[in-house]
Amino acid sequence: MKSGAAATVLGLAGNVSSSRSRPTQQQLKNSVQANAAASREIVQFTSDGLDLTPLEYSRLLLKLAEEKKIEADYYSLGGVVRELESKFAQVLGKESAVFMPTGTLANHLAIRALANGKTRVILQSESHVYNDSGDCAQTLSNLNLIPLANNKATFTLQEVEAVLAKTASGRVATPVGVISIESPVRRKSGEMFDYEEMKRISSFARKNNIRLHLDGARLFLASAYTGVAPAEYAALFDTVYVSLWKYFNAASGAILAGPKNVIDNMFHARRMFGGGLPAAWTYAAIPMNYVDGFTERFKAAIKVSEDLIERLGRHPNFRIERIQAGTNVFTLRLQGADMDAYVKNLNGNGVWVSPPGKDSKVLVLHVNETLNRVSASELAERFIQSLSIK
Repeated sequence: MKSGAAATVLGLAGNVSSSRSRPTQQQLKNSVQANAAASREIVQFTSDGLDLTPLEYSRLLLKLAEEKKIEADYYSLGGVVRELESKFAQVLGKESAVFMPTGTLANHLAIRALANGKTRVILQSESHVYNDSGDCAQTLSNLNLIPLANNKATFTLQEVEAVLAKTASGRVATPVGVISIESPVRRKSGEMFDYEEMKRISSFARKNNIRLHLDGARLFLASAYTGVAPAEYAALFDTVYVSLWKYFNAASGAILAGPKNVIDNMFHARRMFGGGLPAAWTYAAIPMNYVDGFTERFKAAIKVSEDLIERLGRHPNFRIERIQAGTNVFTLRLQGADMDAYVKNLNGNGVWVSPPGKDSKVLVLHVNETLNRVSASELAERFIQSLSIK
């Protein structure tokens, strides 16, 4: 087993698929029993992280507590929460960081603070803030979101300039206060915002006194693919949010990092919005266990996935499709076989995948650390064997 901290603690980590299409408990039980009997390591392609089961999560917390690696917080202040905040501030190259219970709250409070009375916010049409936050920024903070780049991951500096020109022509002064960028973009299957365009927009915004926020929920995944360090991306922005549950395996949580004058008193706004949890150590301790060495472990998983993709691409029953400027998501199109039977066979063969849509022949696969458990050749063999298992 090669998956680093997680693998050394948990022999079965990652055998549950994500909430996008989670198998039933009976399916899980049957699959785990079958694979345990076959002495096979389970690899899942359903999420960005390990998808720890409640039992695995509890055992890891107990292990960390017994090793005296957990100091309790009080209303999300101090203890292991403070350690987590300090760690991510350092890794992201920011002065300060604050724990948030969700990414939705982290994005909202960052943009709210940066706007500081300038109510217009430029962001992507496909962003989480615009589509998946229940209009919280508009409803609760009186912000006017201006979406750009419909059905694209990247908007351009030219588009930003056009918005500013139109804003300047208004009869009432309503300046743009914030530009928010999500990268990678979940709704575009992990496609990244163009890095060169990002740098141009950052430079322009700073010259024009416009603040910048990065929704970097999956920032560390992007970094493993591009070689650009998380701190290099974050340096282009005033604030940056990183998810703690997607691949650092917390049950929930987020980190918001930025300058001290924005972050250090953010815990007051956090509590005002109902996010001052009485005890957050159960969410903070787990990502502290996984952050060190993550990039190296994920790069190893990428290497396995690229080898696997090459092997499957040579087989007549599979067609691999990559996401342009993508990260850890790719698709496998099945040809000449029944999809329902194939998915069932894969699961029984120790490969968890999310079932496709009705009548679809396409599997959406996510690269994560569980790929470090077996070789690419063994994984490819499991995909191929599953074509013929009865």
